[in-house]
Order: sequence, then C-alpha cells, then structure tokens
Amino acid sequence: MQRPSSELIRLPLLALLALTLLAGCSRGQPAAVYQHATIDALMTGVYDGNLRCDDLLAHGDFGIGTFDALDGEMVVLDGVVHQVRFDGSVHPVAGAVTTPFATVCRFHPDQACALPAGTDFPALEQLVNARQGRPNLFCALRVHGRFATMKTRSVPRQARPYPPLAEVAKGQAVFTMQEVSGTIVGFRCPAFVKGVNVPGYHLHFLSDDRRQGGHILAFTLAEGGAELMTLSALHLDLPAGSGGFQGADLGQDRSADLHRIESDRK
Repeated sequence: MQRPSSELIRLPLLALLALTLLAGCSRGQPAAVYQHATIDALMTGVYDGNLRCDDLLAHGDFGIGTFDALDGEMVVLDGVVHQVRFDGSVHPVAGAVTTPFATVCRFHPDQACALPAGTDFPALEQLVNARQGRPNLFCALRVHGRFATMKTRSVPRQARPYPPLAEVAKGQAVFTMQEVSGTIVGFRCPAFVKGVNVPGYHLHFLSDDRRQGGHILAFTLAEGGAELMTLSALHLDLPAGSGGFQGADLGQDRSADLHRIESDRK
C-alpha cells in the first residue's frame, strides 16, 4: 500500500535532520593532538617502528617524532614527513617508513603574532605562555622567519640491543646554522604528561630550502612570526603488538634524563 504523501516527505526530512546533527557534532569536536607511543618508552630504548608514516598522516599534517631504530629527527610540515639524519641531510620520507614515537595534529592556528628581533628559546616560551594562557592544555606552535642562529641536533641510527636514549644522546651530532630561513614545528605539553610526552616545549626545525633541520637546542630570531593552536584533546595510541613496548619498564621517573636530553641552553 502506498504511504501517505506526508509520510513520504517526513522520512527524508528526518534523515536530513540526522545528517545535520551528525555534522554539527563533528564540527564541535575539540581540536586534538595525536600521539603514538610514549616518551618514556623511547627513553628506555624502544626504537622499533610500528606505525607507518602514511598512517601517521591520517591523524595530522603537522608534528614531530623520530623513525625506526631512532634514525634521525622527524619534522611533519604541510602534510609532508621529513627526516633529518645524523649527517645533517634532509629527506622526504615514503609512507611505508615507520616510527616508534610521534606527535601530530591538524594545524589550524587560532591566533598569530609578530615576534621581536632577538627572540630566543626562553623568550618564545614566555610569549607563548602569556598569549595562550592555558597551561593545562596542549599548544601547537609554528614559527616561520629568518634566524640569526639556529642550533639543532640529530642522532644516529641504532642497532640492537638498543641502548637507552640518554646514552645515544652522548653521540648526537650538533648543527649550527646562521642566517637561515625556515620553520619551527612543535608543541607545548602540560606538566601532567610526564612520562607520556615531553612536558613543556619540544621543537624541531626545517629550513625553507629543505636542506637543514633537526631537534632545536637553541636559536635567535632575526625576524618572523608565530602561529598558535590550542588543543584540548589527546588521542594516545599505544603499540598493541608483542614488541619492545610491552616489555619496557615504564615505572621509573626519567624526567631528569629527559631534561638533559631535550635541553641545551648554553
């Protein structure tokens, strides 16, 4: 029997209403940072890659991390994964390459500001803290400009049995650049993420010519500006296989070693 015309009209309208509500919920979802594995696992020597870079990019187009066997520093910028190797060379990475640890987001800044000449690492921290003003939320930051100096590092690819990260860092390569244009990519994480990510600032650099980069140790800005994005959700993805993560001792407090590895404000 044919349905009344009013019912025939009502059903599509209900379907349309449901789609509209779903779309509204999707738009209302909080901006999220996606993280694969934990920093303390990396600290213990869990370096085997277990997430493909093309799968990582499904979660974000902006971020930082490292590669299988700790083979250099990762910079994700504008949806492209770059590898800064121990010799200082920079290479775009194929999607099949894997990572043991990475942090990314879909970067849509909610504020921007010019930075004064002479801004260094501590000054950038103070400025971002003042402008973002929410220390218990994540903040993605992108700084583009010309740098009077930029000091970065990378680490060599490791072989099993993997040493802890504190030992690897003793053999890091340090690169000092002058008058280089490029982009700072990174995050400020809340203090409560200790053991999960790096509390405070974790920044990597990529030059405009894609020939230089690495984990940032220090810098002085000549001219440039910053873009900030507040992130109020964390998606933490833990390796579920039978690899090193499952057997790692993650009960120790490694914050002192992490601070020594991540910082060099000389």
